[in-house]
Amino acid sequence: MRRNPFGADGCCRKGSRNALQELYSPSQSEFSGLAVLHQSRRDQVLESCRAHSESSRKRRVLTPDDLKHLVVDEDHQLLYCYVPKVACTNWKRVMMVLTGRGKYSDPMEIPSNEAHLSANLKTLNQYSIADINHRLKHYLKFLFVREPFERLVSAYRNKFTLKYNSSFHKRFGTRIVRRYRKNATADALLNGADVQFREFAEYLADPLTARDGPLNEHWQTVYQLCHPCHIHYDLVGKYETLEEDAGFLLRLAGVGDAVRFPAYAKSTRTTDAMAAAFFGNISTAQQAHIYRLYRQDFLLFNYSQPAYLRLE
Repeated sequence: MRRNPFGADGCCRKGSRNALQELYSPSQSEFSGLAVLHQSRRDQVLESCRAHSESSRKRRVLTPDDLKHLVVDEDHQLLYCYVPKVACTNWKRVMMVLTGRGKYSDPMEIPSNEAHLSANLKTLNQYSIADINHRLKHYLKFLFVREPFERLVSAYRNKFTLKYNSSFHKRFGTRIVRRYRKNATADALLNGADVQFREFAEYLADPLTARDGPLNEHWQTVYQLCHPCHIHYDLVGKYETLEEDAGFLLRLAGVGDAVRFPAYAKSTRTTDAMAAAFFGNISTAQQAHIYRLYRQDFLLFNYSQPAYLRLE
């Protein structure tokens, strides 16, 4: 009988090496080269955080609410900070397989709406302070990031151009239309289903939006969602190398033969060319403001300033 690789004793039996140990002290030669790559990504984050702390007077201590995006896998000693529009649904599916203790075996058998139910995954803010600190110290912490403007345009396309996202149209679209569209129709004011990207950009650039409270997680910065200058992430995966980075992480956790990260539909993904087209329809002032808003993400994760920006 084949043993379930996701059982309570499936990863971290006495005497075995966990993912954190494999990353920093690889026992297999195939891990060594990738370990160097991820060290360079960690160094980039560290250097950017140091530069940011020197230029900013802001100092803060993390609260439990800051940890609500960190999903906990006890069996494989992993902490995953999920970032919407960066393969987030599929990563949650994988985490459900890893934490399900045999309940699930194929991530793609899990409906997307189930992957987003908070009851199906445990997050770090649900633990005591002592247990939080223990996991931050001893578990492998990882996140996946994406070119900031591709992620932003992807969020706009998903939340404001698809009919099934009526809840976002009602919650944000109506507000955006009311504030930024002259002579809006009664239907647009009621349903908010036809928000244009230039209106969305105006909403992001408006100081009033910041006073309303934190941005929605789908267009909030990774800096604010995952706090990489306060939490030392061991592995920074990238959307651009999603398959390789996800495979590496799963092999570190010892489950690479049992679960594969789902392939994604490249035909529908937001590209740099698409982002350029959308940004070409907004003003130079809006471009500059939005770049300042996401600048820290560009610096932290080594993304170049887009060539299509018209910054003075």
